[in-house]
Order: sequence, then C-alpha cells, then structure tokens
Amino acid sequence: MSQCKEELLQKIRDHTAIVGVVGLGYVGLPFAVEKAKVGFRVIGVEQNPVRAAKVNRGENYISDVRDEELRELVARGLICAETDFKRVPEMDVIVICVPTPLTKNLTPDLQYVEKVTREIAARLRPGQLVSLESTTYPGTTEELMLPILESSGLKVEQDFFLVHSPERVDPGNKRYTTRNTCKVVGGVGPASLEVGVAFYSQTVERVIPVSSAKVAELVKVFENTFRAVNIALVNELALLCDRMGLNVWEVLEAAFTKPFGIMPFWPGPGVGGHCIPVDPHYLEWKAKELNFNTHFIALAGEINRRMPEFVKDKAFRILNKLGIAPSKAKILVLGVAYKKDLDDVRESPAIEVIRLLREYGAAVVYHDPYVPKIRIEEREMESVPLTEELLRAQDLVIITTDHSCIDYPWVVKHARHVFDTRNATKQVKEYREKITLL
Repeated sequence: MSQCKEELLQKIRDHTAIVGVVGLGYVGLPFAVEKAKVGFRVIGVEQNPVRAAKVNRGENYISDVRDEELRELVARGLICAETDFKRVPEMDVIVICVPTPLTKNLTPDLQYVEKVTREIAARLRPGQLVSLESTTYPGTTEELMLPILESSGLKVEQDFFLVHSPERVDPGNKRYTTRNTCKVVGGVGPASLEVGVAFYSQTVERVIPVSSAKVAELVKVFENTFRAVNIALVNELALLCDRMGLNVWEVLEAAFTKPFGIMPFWPGPGVGGHCIPVDPHYLEWKAKELNFNTHFIALAGEINRRMPEFVKDKAFRILNKLGIAPSKAKILVLGVAYKKDLDDVRESPAIEVIRLLREYGAAVVYHDPYVPKIRIEEREMESVPLTEELLRAQDLVIITTDHSCIDYPWVVKHARHVFDTRNATKQVKEYREKITLL
C-alpha cells in the first residue's frame, strides 16, 4: 500500500479529510450537506458569486436541502464556499458536480469538466482523490480527465486517485435522497476504487463498486436512456390514442394493473430536467465514434422532442373547435417547471410550448407558484397571479406541470376550457366536458 493511499484512507475513515465540492447546484449542495453532517469539513467551489454568498450566509436555494441544516453546518464552520480554486491544495477529496450540457447539434459539451480539471491539475498535490459525478459518455474520466491531471507530473494510482461516481439525484424525491440511494463507483485502477469506495461509504448506505470508470459512466447514461426510451414509448402511444380517439391515461392505468412484466411510465408535453433530455445523446454520440448506430435511442429522442409541437397542434385544434383563431387566442400555461413541485426549468418542455404558441401569434401568459420569472428568446416573462378573473379571461388553459398545490377543480370550474397534458385533473368530477386530455 502506497503511503499516499494509506494516509488518505485514514483521513477518510476518521473524517478529518477536507472535502471539496465543485459546483453547488442540485447535486453538489445536497452532497456537501450530507458530508458535513457526519463531520467532514467541506469547501465548496461555486463560480456563481450569488450562490457562493448565499451558502456562506447559510441561505438555502435547493429544495432537497433543509434550511436549518445548512444554517447550522455553516455556523459550525463545516461548510463554506469559494468562487475560485485557490484552496484546492487544502482538499483531500475533490468531487466535481458541474453541468454537462449538449451543444446545439446535440453533441457533448464538456467545457466545464475540462476547465475544472485543468484548474485542479494546476494545484494537484500527492494524496488527493478526484471524483467526477457529472453525467458523461464512457471514457471521459480516463480519456479526458486523466491526461490533464497527470500533466501535473503526478501519477494516478500512486500519487493521486481518480474515480467516476455518477450522481443519482432525483430533485424533489422525498423517499430517495443522497444518503439512501445506492452509489456506483468505478476507479481508473484498484487503488482509486478502494479509496473511492471508502469515501462514499462514509455517508451513503450502500456503495456498488464496478470494475472501471467506464462501466460507472455507462451505468448512468443507461439509467437515463432507459427512462427516455420508455417515456418515448408512452408518448408515442399518446399520439396514437389521439388519432384513435382513445384516452391514453385510461389505457395505461389499466395496463399498469398487471403485477409483473410492466413498469409505469406516463406521457406528457415532453421531457425535461438535467438528465433525460441530455444523457441519451451522450451515449448516442459515443456509439457513433465506434461506428455503431443506436437506432432505438435516436428514435426515442425524436419522439420526445416532438411532444411540444404536438401540444401546440392539439391546443390549436381545441381553439378551432371553440371558434377561436389561434392567432387571436389568449392562453394560460399552468406550470413551467419540468417536474411537479419544483422550481427547476432546465430543458422544461413548457418553455418550448410557450415559444411555439407565441410563434403562431397567441397571447400567452403563465402561472407557476415555484417559478416567478422565465426567459424565452431574450424576452422575460413573469408568473401572473392565478385568479378567477384571469381564468375567465383566457380562451384556453394548458396544464403543462401538475403542481400539487394547484386547486384543479377550481381551475376547471372557472376556465373556459382546459387542455391537460399531465392528467392533473384526474380527480375532477364536475365540468368534465371542459377538459381535453393529452
């Protein structure tokens, strides 16, 4: 056992290791809190100065973090935030939780991972563990990060250790949190794997070691591709049911009563969030590099991306039946977050629905109790108060996010017509003739 590894393992086990978390967003801040709760000192690197300042004041901005826990941990000196990388040499473990978006051509954009890795490499010292949690294509850790880190003159497995441990955060999930969601860890070698497993085992109930960083990377993109493909299947079923004049929700609810061989997935106006609309394209891109075409994945992406256009088309059909020209219609979009009971609008299909409706001349406003402002094509929109007067003034209400706090029977009662893309009105008994489902 190398001295570097032995000393680092001891620091991890007795919780004297200083943990660095790069990126204090939906993944990084909950992770930092979990580590601090068991006694690790955590230094966050957050290049958004507003967020960094909030952390240092103990002000929470992530729904999966409890306000009082963050305040207490900051007051005890267990969590702080910096806006640069100057304290990297103090860190024993460096966890990278930065965005991995797509370019306009749906290819991987790893500029944030590469930039952070170069910042770390410039300050790397013996005895540190670097872990990438950002979702990416198989090969990123070994092929992109490792050469940059070794340009420091230090050698992996000997001087420092490198793992990939993909985040599995499900924002807003009250049952599965950072602590009780199984953690997959893959190292670039056996020493890295040992150190990585030891580190994550301090706060995660079950850690799953795999044979390489590439396996860990593929695990994550497969998990989200699995969801994307199955959502695409039910979205395509919704398109077919629309043609057949059938209620897709009734079909699916009956199908999902089967106790084996099936798993519930639901249609909607599209897919959103930081994973499902993005990660399958990472796998698709990597496959093409190997001269392998992932037909299934590409088709699923095509179907899911088509849904906002379908919502627009069906909304216009509804308006025409009501005798209203779409170009003169007043439309309220109800909910713009990508998921219920969250304030997250990343890749939200509601944003595209609004853009498409406006493109054809409709006057669109939105209400979302979690999202006070949005920006669409350089134009800022503010959430309008949900009142009886507002509902009566609209030609159509489109439910694009099914927030639990909305009184849907009240909405249906006062609206002229409701187009429900989420089956949020399932329990509404009266005025069903005013509801059109996806």
